[in-house]
Amino acid sequence: MRILYFFTAILLFISCQKPSAELKTGNWRGIIELQGQELPFNFEVTKDSGKYRVYLQNADEKLIQDEVSISGDSVKITMLVFDIDLIAKINGDKLEGFYIKNYDPDFKLPFRAVHGETFRFTNSEASAINYSGKYQLTFVGEKETYPAIGVLNQNGNQVTGTFLTPTGDYRYLQGNVVDGKLKLSTFDGNHAFLFAASLEGDSLKGDFYSGKLSHEIFKGVRNEKAEMPDAEAITYLKEGYDRIAFSFPNENSTMVSPSDEKFANKVLILQIFGTWCPNCMDETKFLAQWYKENHERGVEILGLAYERKDDFDYAIGRVKKMKEKLQVPYDFVVAGTNDKEKASQSLPMLNKVIAFPTTIFIGKDGKVKHIRTGFEGPGTGIYYEQFKERFNQIVNELLAEGF
Repeated sequence: MRILYFFTAILLFISCQKPSAELKTGNWRGIIELQGQELPFNFEVTKDSGKYRVYLQNADEKLIQDEVSISGDSVKITMLVFDIDLIAKINGDKLEGFYIKNYDPDFKLPFRAVHGETFRFTNSEASAINYSGKYQLTFVGEKETYPAIGVLNQNGNQVTGTFLTPTGDYRYLQGNVVDGKLKLSTFDGNHAFLFAASLEGDSLKGDFYSGKLSHEIFKGVRNEKAEMPDAEAITYLKEGYDRIAFSFPNENSTMVSPSDEKFANKVLILQIFGTWCPNCMDETKFLAQWYKENHERGVEILGLAYERKDDFDYAIGRVKKMKEKLQVPYDFVVAGTNDKEKASQSLPMLNKVIAFPTTIFIGKDGKVKHIRTGFEGPGTGIYYEQFKERFNQIVNELLAEGF
C-alpha cells in the first residue's frame, strides 16, 4: 500500500509540473531599450531535432546563435563568442526580459520581442529623401573626436550601410527613413548601435547611441572622394625599436615570445584582439581561413588576447570558446585586459595600443615591417576587398624577402 501511495504521489507531482514553454519558430522583431531610445533588430528562430537556433539579422548578415536553452517559461540565448545573454520570459507571441553582459554586473538593458514582425523601424515602403552616397564625417563624443566615412545604400525605404572609423567599422547597419529622418541599427550580440540622422542638401548630421551610456553626435557632407587616415600610419614603433618583444602565457600557461624557435625564419602576424570585440571576430574569421590556405608558405599567426577581466582562467576560457566556435587553427596567448592604457604598457615599444584589432606584420628577420590599426570588415564592401588585397600584398612581399 505504501508503494502505491508513493507512486501516486509521484504521478500527482509530475502532473502538476508545467512543461517548458515553446519558443515559436520564424521571424521575430526585437527591441532593446537604451538611453531613452528603442533599438530594433530582427532575428529568426529555427528548431531542428529539438535544438533551437537563433539567427541575428543585420542587412546581408545572419549570425547564428546556437546556445539556446529553455527552462520553464523562460529562454536564454547566449551570444555566440561573447559573454553576453538575452534572457526573457516566453508569453506566446511575445518575449520580455533583459540584455545582459555577464562580465559587467551593472550592465542590464530591457529587451522585448514580438513574433511575426519583419520590419526594422517602419513598414512604410516610400521615402521622398534618398540618403544613398558616401559621406565625410566627424564624430564627437565626451572623450574623443574622430573622423569617419559613411557608406549608405537606399532602395525604396530600405537603407543599409556602415560607418568606417580609424579603429574599425560599425559593421552591418540596417534601417529606414521615418518622417524624413534616417534611422539605422545593428545588434550582433555585443554591438547595440542606434543612429538617427537628418539630411539638408548634402549635409548629414545626427546622433549615435551605443549601449548603456555612450552618446556621440556626428556631422559631415556627401563626398564620393571621402578618405580615411592611413591605417598603417596610426600605430607605430617608438624611436629606437625595430622589434616586438613580449612573453605571454598560452592556454597551457607556457610562456610564448616572438623570438621562439617556432617563429624563426618565418613571417609572423600578431593580432592584437579581444573575444569581446565584434570587429576582432570579423578579422579572426578572415585570418582563420587565410591561415588554413597559407600556413604552409612559411607564415604564422599569433593572437594576443586582451580580455574583459584580469583573470587568466576567465580569459583563456573565452579564448578557447572563440577558437571552437569560429574553428580557428592558429595559437593565442593571454596578454592582458582591454584597458588600452594597460595594453599599451604591455607593449611599450608601440606608441600606443589604439584599437582592437591591430595587426602587426613581422618579417623573417624578426623585425616589424608594417602595423595596421583597425579592420575594415565584410560589412564595408569595397573597403574589405581593398583590405584583403593589401594584406596579401604585404605578406607576399615579406615572404619574398631574404634574411
